[in-house]
Amino acid sequence: MKITSKQLRQQWLSFYESKGHVNVGAVSLIGDGSTGVMFNVAGMQPLMPYLLGKKHPLGKRLCNVQGCVRTVDIDSVGDASHFTFFEMMGNWSLGDYFKKEKTAWTFELLTKVFGLDKDKLCVTVFEGNESAPRDEQTAELLKGLGIDKSRVFYLPKSDNWWELEGTVGTPCGPDNEWFYPLDDSKANPVFPDDYVEIGNDVYMQYKKTETGYIPLENKNVDTGFGFDRMLLFLNGLSDGYKTDLFSSVISYLEKVSGKKYDDGGEAQKAMRIIADHTRTTVMLIGDEQGILPSNTGAGYILRRLMRRAIRYCRQLELNGDAMLGAASIFINEVYGEAYPLLKEKEGYILDEIKKEADRFEATLAQGIKEFEKCVTSLERKNEFMSKSNPAYVKETVIGGKQAFRLYDTYGFPLELTEELAAERGLSVDKKGFDEAFLEHREKSRVLAAGQFKGGLESHSEAATRYHTATHLLNAALKIVCSPDIQQKGSNINEERLRFDFNFSRKLTDKEVAEVERLVNEQIKNNVPVVMKEMSLESAREGGFVGVFDSKYGDTVKTYSIGEFSKEICGGPHVKSTGELGTFKIAKQENVSAGIKRIKAILQ
Repeated sequence: MKITSKQLRQQWLSFYESKGHVNVGAVSLIGDGSTGVMFNVAGMQPLMPYLLGKKHPLGKRLCNVQGCVRTVDIDSVGDASHFTFFEMMGNWSLGDYFKKEKTAWTFELLTKVFGLDKDKLCVTVFEGNESAPRDEQTAELLKGLGIDKSRVFYLPKSDNWWELEGTVGTPCGPDNEWFYPLDDSKANPVFPDDYVEIGNDVYMQYKKTETGYIPLENKNVDTGFGFDRMLLFLNGLSDGYKTDLFSSVISYLEKVSGKKYDDGGEAQKAMRIIADHTRTTVMLIGDEQGILPSNTGAGYILRRLMRRAIRYCRQLELNGDAMLGAASIFINEVYGEAYPLLKEKEGYILDEIKKEADRFEATLAQGIKEFEKCVTSLERKNEFMSKSNPAYVKETVIGGKQAFRLYDTYGFPLELTEELAAERGLSVDKKGFDEAFLEHREKSRVLAAGQFKGGLESHSEAATRYHTATHLLNAALKIVCSPDIQQKGSNINEERLRFDFNFSRKLTDKEVAEVERLVNEQIKNNVPVVMKEMSLESAREGGFVGVFDSKYGDTVKTYSIGEFSKEICGGPHVKSTGELGTFKIAKQENVSAGIKRIKAILQ
């Protein structure tokens, strides 16, 4: 069965809507801080409060297709199956149906809608342990659907159990994972060697306690199936870059480079990396809480992805403009319908990619100079040592830490450093590079698990002051320029705030002065910043504004600064405006058609 990505997206949603589910849509890729991660890394992540017992405003049966970003294995991208951006098809029961309905619906979807061979499906269930019994109920339901008992496997807790580690009082339970052969044409595939997981159904039927598990009164179902992987299977492919999600971009890269993807080798790897990293770049910049490349936080990860893509453009003898062509295809042909905000922000996205490409070209040139410094330092050391000791054996190895600095700071892949070194009769300490790389990756993993909320690159006192100042700026712009002004992006660090908003022109000098006056007046008055939790409906009725009205909450946090500013926000904030200092607009920029940017400081 051949199927396009648009058809698959619609089939998933239509199937579960026919079973009484409501499509809740996708939320921002940027973590809101509630689950402690920088990016949404799983389809169920935004629904965590409701899986933990909170009432969802749209009911007990939900479904969606949720974008995710996972960057722990960036350096694995380049093979046929790794991606940094991907989508998860999900559906949920919040205390409604349970195992009988879910096993039947998943089986029906896979075999009757998607057309997978039921005799090649394999499933795994929880084998049981001293804390919870073997999940015979799910196993028997699966067998009753027509899955032969020889293809039902019992696996331990590490494979078929879901819970929030380190918590007590939270729901948890066994899961049922579904597997299908990577090569559907193979006559007698063997589990698990020939199989890949395509999705799972989690049955949250227990409550975790200090001493073990007890039955949960309201049982939940949490389903997650990989969109990209399912598209692969349904089209009989083994290369994820040959689905229609990437095919147009790969064809474009072939055309501009004069190289063929199917020839394999380094050119194929380069095309995969460019395609994947460009897709993620588009999604992160074009997100409703869009971020931009920087040297800290999520912006650092975005910059790393962009510069890695540009490096591989150079490997294909292309410049950074190749990213622009690929980005345009993703926006207009592949994801524009499912993510309409991308088309609205197209000019902005392409402009930011161009800026970063130009910056990187300059950085790369600087990297060549740094490489030459490494060589010169080594030559001088050899010359000095040879004069003082005739028996001295000259060093011919560039240190691993030096090579990693070239990689991390200037975007030099190890291969480029090795190539340049070889031209000078030198080699590179690859072991030392690997050690430095592993140390850096662990730091990046810790960073990726950190919080990223409200556009803040940190939650320091300085950044918190700037966050509160952003609320005042937003309110002042509505008064001075237009009540229709809305936040279109935000980035806050310890040195300044950056605020993007919809407006047709730059502010005049008079308007800038008036905005500054209004903000500083609120600061001078030392107005308390008051937080209250209330229903989303009550917040709207009370005049609170929210740029990102979430479909995932009927209770929201609101922040009032007198009657001057009233916003729905996740915080953090100062206790009163007197803590802010003096507000000053430092710069105005044109972001794209109809989108302006203000950078401001607190003195």
